[in-house]
Amino acid sequence: MGRGLASSRAKDRIAALLLLALGAGVAWAGHAYGVGTLTRMGAGYFPLLLGVSTLGVGLLLGLGTLVPAPDPAPRDAQPGRRHGIDLRGAGMVLLSLAAFLVLGRYGGMVPATFSCVLLAALADRANSLRTALLLAVAISLLGYLVFGLGLQLQFNAFQWG
Repeated sequence: MGRGLASSRAKDRIAALLLLALGAGVAWAGHAYGVGTLTRMGAGYFPLLLGVSTLGVGLLLGLGTLVPAPDPAPRDAQPGRRHGIDLRGAGMVLLSLAAFLVLGRYGGMVPATFSCVLLAALADRANSLRTALLLAVAISLLGYLVFGLGLQLQFNAFQWG
Protein backbone atom coordinates (compact mmCIF):
# COMPACT_ATOMS: atom_id res chain seq x y z
CA MET A 1 0.00 0.00 0.00
CA GLY A 2 1.49 3.32 -1.06
CA ARG A 3 2.02 6.22 1.30
CA GLY A 4 -0.52 8.35 -0.62
CA LEU A 5 -3.22 5.71 -0.21
CA ALA A 6 -2.52 5.31 3.52
CA SER A 7 -2.75 9.04 4.15
CA SER A 8 -5.90 9.21 2.04
CA ARG A 9 -7.48 6.44 4.15
CA ALA A 10 -6.52 8.25 7.36
CA LYS A 11 -8.08 11.48 6.06
CA ASP A 12 -11.24 9.59 5.11
CA ARG A 13 -11.46 8.06 8.58
CA ILE A 14 -11.07 11.47 10.21
CA ALA A 15 -13.70 12.92 7.87
CA ALA A 16 -16.05 10.03 8.69
CA LEU A 17 -15.61 10.62 12.43
CA LEU A 18 -16.24 14.35 12.00
CA LEU A 19 -19.38 13.68 9.95
CA LEU A 20 -20.62 11.21 12.56
CA ALA A 21 -20.05 13.73 15.34
CA LEU A 22 -21.65 16.57 13.38
CA GLY A 23 -24.63 14.43 12.37
CA ALA A 24 -25.20 13.24 15.92
CA GLY A 25 -25.04 16.81 17.25
CA VAL A 26 -27.43 18.17 14.63
CA ALA A 27 -29.86 15.26 15.10
CA TRP A 28 -29.79 15.73 18.88
CA ALA A 29 -30.36 19.48 18.61
CA GLY A 30 -33.13 19.00 16.04
CA HIS A 31 -34.89 16.48 18.24
CA ALA A 32 -34.84 18.98 21.11
CA TYR A 33 -36.87 21.47 19.02
CA GLY A 34 -39.73 19.02 18.54
CA VAL A 35 -40.05 16.94 15.39
CA GLY A 36 -43.79 16.79 14.88
CA THR A 37 -45.21 14.54 12.17
CA LEU A 38 -44.81 14.37 8.42
CA THR A 39 -48.02 16.32 7.89
CA ARG A 40 -47.38 18.80 10.76
CA MET A 41 -43.63 19.24 10.82
CA GLY A 42 -42.12 20.79 13.90
CA ALA A 43 -39.13 23.14 14.04
CA GLY A 44 -36.75 20.23 14.52
CA TYR A 45 -37.98 18.07 11.63
CA PHE A 46 -35.49 19.17 8.98
CA PRO A 47 -32.51 19.48 11.36
CA LEU A 48 -33.21 15.94 12.57
CA LEU A 49 -33.51 14.73 8.98
CA LEU A 50 -30.24 16.45 8.01
CA GLY A 51 -28.49 15.11 11.10
CA VAL A 52 -29.55 11.54 10.39
CA SER A 53 -28.55 11.95 6.72
CA THR A 54 -25.14 13.26 7.78
CA LEU A 55 -24.77 10.28 10.12
CA GLY A 56 -25.53 7.99 7.18
CA VAL A 57 -22.94 9.64 4.96
CA GLY A 58 -20.36 9.45 7.76
CA LEU A 59 -21.15 5.78 8.29
CA LEU A 60 -20.83 5.01 4.57
CA LEU A 61 -17.56 6.90 4.35
CA GLY A 62 -16.23 5.10 7.41
CA LEU A 63 -17.25 1.70 6.03
CA GLY A 64 -15.62 2.62 2.72
CA THR A 65 -12.26 2.96 4.45
CA LEU A 66 -12.47 -0.67 5.57
CA VAL A 67 -12.77 -2.00 2.00
CA PRO A 68 -9.41 -2.67 0.35
CA ALA A 69 -8.81 -0.39 -2.60
CA PRO A 70 -6.70 -1.13 -5.67
CA ASP A 71 -3.37 0.67 -5.94
CA PRO A 72 -3.95 3.89 -7.83
CA ALA A 73 -1.61 5.14 -10.50
CA PRO A 74 1.08 7.40 -9.10
CA ARG A 75 0.05 11.07 -9.08
CA ASP A 76 2.82 11.88 -11.53
CA ALA A 77 1.44 9.31 -13.98
CA GLN A 78 -1.96 11.01 -14.18
CA PRO A 79 -1.75 13.36 -17.15
CA GLY A 80 -3.03 16.88 -16.68
CA ARG A 81 -3.48 16.55 -12.93
CA ARG A 82 -2.36 19.57 -10.97
CA HIS A 83 -1.44 19.48 -7.34
CA GLY A 84 -3.26 22.27 -5.60
CA ILE A 85 -6.58 23.90 -4.98
CA ASP A 86 -8.99 24.12 -7.89
CA LEU A 87 -9.91 27.78 -7.70
CA ARG A 88 -12.47 27.48 -10.48
CA GLY A 89 -14.35 24.73 -8.64
CA ALA A 90 -14.26 26.52 -5.30
CA GLY A 91 -15.35 29.78 -6.90
CA MET A 92 -18.24 28.20 -8.78
CA VAL A 93 -19.54 26.46 -5.65
CA LEU A 94 -19.42 29.72 -3.69
CA LEU A 95 -21.07 31.54 -6.60
CA SER A 96 -23.82 28.89 -6.71
CA LEU A 97 -24.60 29.47 -3.03
CA ALA A 98 -24.71 33.24 -3.55
CA ALA A 99 -26.98 32.80 -6.57
CA PHE A 100 -29.35 30.62 -4.55
CA LEU A 101 -29.55 33.21 -1.79
CA VAL A 102 -30.21 36.12 -4.14
CA LEU A 103 -32.55 34.32 -6.53
CA GLY A 104 -34.38 32.60 -3.68
CA ARG A 105 -35.30 36.02 -2.36
CA TYR A 106 -36.04 37.78 -5.66
CA GLY A 107 -36.82 35.00 -8.14
CA GLY A 108 -38.36 32.09 -6.25
CA MET A 109 -37.51 28.46 -5.63
CA VAL A 110 -37.26 27.25 -9.23
CA PRO A 111 -34.82 29.90 -10.56
CA ALA A 112 -32.78 29.70 -7.34
CA THR A 113 -32.49 25.92 -7.52
CA PHE A 114 -31.77 25.97 -11.25
CA SER A 115 -28.94 28.49 -10.92
CA CYS A 116 -27.47 26.80 -7.86
CA VAL A 117 -27.34 23.36 -9.47
CA LEU A 118 -26.11 24.70 -12.82
CA LEU A 119 -23.21 26.64 -11.31
CA ALA A 120 -22.26 23.84 -8.92
CA ALA A 121 -22.31 21.30 -11.76
CA LEU A 122 -20.07 23.54 -13.85
CA ALA A 123 -17.53 23.53 -11.00
CA ASP A 124 -16.54 20.03 -12.13
CA ARG A 125 -14.46 20.28 -15.30
CA ALA A 126 -15.71 16.85 -16.39
CA ASN A 127 -19.28 18.13 -16.79
CA SER A 128 -20.33 19.62 -20.10
CA LEU A 129 -22.73 22.56 -20.34
CA ARG A 130 -25.39 20.18 -21.68
CA THR A 131 -25.01 17.82 -18.73
CA ALA A 132 -25.12 20.71 -16.25
CA LEU A 133 -28.28 22.12 -17.88
CA LEU A 134 -30.04 18.74 -17.85
CA LEU A 135 -29.11 18.23 -14.20
CA ALA A 136 -30.32 21.72 -13.27
CA VAL A 137 -33.66 21.20 -15.04
CA ALA A 138 -34.17 17.77 -13.44
CA ILE A 139 -33.33 18.92 -9.90
CA SER A 140 -35.45 22.08 -10.24
CA LEU A 141 -38.42 20.04 -11.42
CA LEU A 142 -37.94 17.45 -8.67
CA GLY A 143 -37.61 20.19 -6.04
CA TYR A 144 -40.80 21.87 -7.24
CA LEU A 145 -42.71 18.57 -7.23
CA VAL A 146 -41.51 17.53 -3.77
CA PHE A 147 -41.42 20.85 -1.90
CA GLY A 148 -43.88 22.98 -3.87
CA LEU A 149 -46.61 20.50 -4.69
CA GLY A 150 -45.98 17.58 -2.34
CA LEU A 151 -45.14 19.32 0.93
CA GLN A 152 -46.72 22.66 -0.03
CA LEU A 153 -43.96 24.69 1.59
CA GLN A 154 -44.41 28.45 1.62
CA PHE A 155 -41.56 29.11 -0.81
CA ASN A 156 -42.98 30.54 -4.04
CA ALA A 157 -41.94 28.67 -7.15
CA PHE A 158 -41.60 31.97 -9.05
CA GLN A 159 -41.48 35.38 -7.46
CA TRP A 160 -40.47 38.57 -9.21
CA GLY A 161 -39.10 41.41 -7.13
